[in-house]
Amino acid sequence: MRIEKDLLGDLEIDKEKLYGINTARALENFRISRLNMPPIFIKSLAQVKLACARTNFQLAYLDDEKYEAIFYALNEIISGKHDEEFMTDALQGGAGTSTNMNMNEVAANLANKYLGHEVGSYQEVKPLADVNMHQSTNDVYPTAVRIAVLYLLKELEKDLADLQEAFQGKEQEFHDIIKIGRTQLQEAVPMTLGMEFSAYAEAISRDRWRIFKCRERIKVLNLGGTAIGTGVGAPQKYIFKVVENLKEITGLVIARSENLVETTQNLDPFVEISGMIKTLAVNLFKISNDLRLLSGDLGEINLPALQSGSTIMPTKINPVMPEAVSQVALKVIGNDAVLTNAAALGNLELNQFMPIIAYTMLESLEILHNVIPLFFNRCIKGITANPEVCKVKLFQSRTIATIFVPILGYSKVEELIKQSLASNINIRDLILEQKLISEVEIDELLSPKRMYKLGF
Repeated sequence: MRIEKDLLGDLEIDKEKLYGINTARALENFRISRLNMPPIFIKSLAQVKLACARTNFQLAYLDDEKYEAIFYALNEIISGKHDEEFMTDALQGGAGTSTNMNMNEVAANLANKYLGHEVGSYQEVKPLADVNMHQSTNDVYPTAVRIAVLYLLKELEKDLADLQEAFQGKEQEFHDIIKIGRTQLQEAVPMTLGMEFSAYAEAISRDRWRIFKCRERIKVLNLGGTAIGTGVGAPQKYIFKVVENLKEITGLVIARSENLVETTQNLDPFVEISGMIKTLAVNLFKISNDLRLLSGDLGEINLPALQSGSTIMPTKINPVMPEAVSQVALKVIGNDAVLTNAAALGNLELNQFMPIIAYTMLESLEILHNVIPLFFNRCIKGITANPEVCKVKLFQSRTIATIFVPILGYSKVEELIKQSLASNINIRDLILEQKLISEVEIDELLSPKRMYKLGF
């Protein structure tokens, strides 16, 4: 063990740990949720710190030796080698201060080790004076969240492109399969199975566009604003330069806010993005539920068999992937409610609930990014159709009589439906039996080509 001191007194810390006394106190104070910020956030925060250090070096606030050591330390953290050192609870007081101090201490200790000093000595590189120079939690923490969100949005956009393509592939594959459409879970009028999948592709296309536009909403940063956006404690040249360095380090399209006070106060861009993500979740839930219905008792499609579905019923296979997607969607919808309320509850110059906003936003993006590739690779791509089932259900349905109304008239079709109910003979056979329309004409009316023509 080693002893570290702060204004509250002494504290024993495992000598192998790279974090320091502030992190140790946070680990004791916030034993709450067992939730930690994801690795993408740790990487993003380290990149923010690196941009700050580079700017301070360029402006001669850090000498060569300190900058070299901090540069080494932060790149070690960016590589993911030390993720286990960042264990502060995501649900913490202080608007993210504990997480910021966690980063400062780990980076300082890695830098001191690089220079040949003991962990915990802070002999050469200090957590606050050097690693946190010209910064506040209130500008580096929100900036790191935005950087992490931008990374995840780019990934999610690629995921949606693949999902849209998978649905479009099924749209083409099922182009000529006629089936009965349904409204209110009741039989309605004919359509093709391809049409059904085209609707899914179109919905995901809109979601893809929304996710692309989200990046515009979050690219403006308050880095350099320090505590409340006034830049107190930071040199003007640093404020104007630091975002440019971060842009170079991340390769992202980002910009310094023209009103740092406003960007520090207001988190409505996160609410807007969360709303767009929630819309995606709603579409995923609806599509997943449709697939369960179509593959269940309706039997019009087959989902890939992924695993045994019961510990008591042999051969039972469940639609596990749509069920998993639905649960992710529900979680994202719930996260939106949490984030929306947290953003509304900010006070004056700062939102004290930034940690829960950060965690819920990144969690929603991560679980969507994780589940969507599973959805299109392990479910959508492997869906097969049952054309004969579709055909049988189509001709068993009395509502297909609707397509004969323009030819036979409403009263005659109504009479045919009554006869069908009384005799249990399907509409098609009744029409042929009574020689009302020829078989060729019926097949033409129910052909895939006819389905894709609007109106009559």
